[in-house]
Amino acid sequence: MPRLFVALEVPRNAAMSLSLLRGGLPGARWIDVENFHITLRFIGDIDGRTADEVVDRLDRIERPEFQLALSGIGSFGSKKPHSVFAGVTQAPEMYALQAEIERICQRLGLPADPRKFTPHVTLARLRNARTEDVAHYLTGRGNFYTNTFTVNRFVLMSSKESVGGGPYITEEVFPLYESGGSWDGAELHDHLA
Repeated sequence: MPRLFVALEVPRNAAMSLSLLRGGLPGARWIDVENFHITLRFIGDIDGRTADEVVDRLDRIERPEFQLALSGIGSFGSKKPHSVFAGVTQAPEMYALQAEIERICQRLGLPADPRKFTPHVTLARLRNARTEDVAHYLTGRGNFYTNTFTVNRFVLMSSKESVGGGPYITEEVFPLYESGGSWDGAELHDHLA
């Protein structure tokens, strides 16, 4: 069974902006542009029945689309950096969506994610990168940002076990409803009246 995770896709124009950050860091294995994403919940290797249950529950989520932008860059692993990433702007709707997905996973018996949710797009995985090289790389690119984009769906993705960063396959797509849409039941009420 492939490894599963729930993610937000990075639109093409934002991915192209991210691609301009590639290079200039010894020991970096850069993520392919088509594999950029924001992980909402890592699920891991699960059996087919559990995967079907996850899909069924995720399909019931009804949340509005929202706006995001990528902003700033950083690294994970302060003493021994292991990856560099682009940050994601704070969006309450994204955090609410992630929290609902986390609750669904735990109700299905999957262990809680031990890490605090830190939305980001991994740009590169690092192997034996020197801390000073990472600091120099980050210093020169700290003012990075993209235009705001609309997130109108989230996806269930899979990855084959490989050495970091893909290839990823979109297994299922879950739409978010248009924020301007009427999902408060008013239309149904008018229809029945």
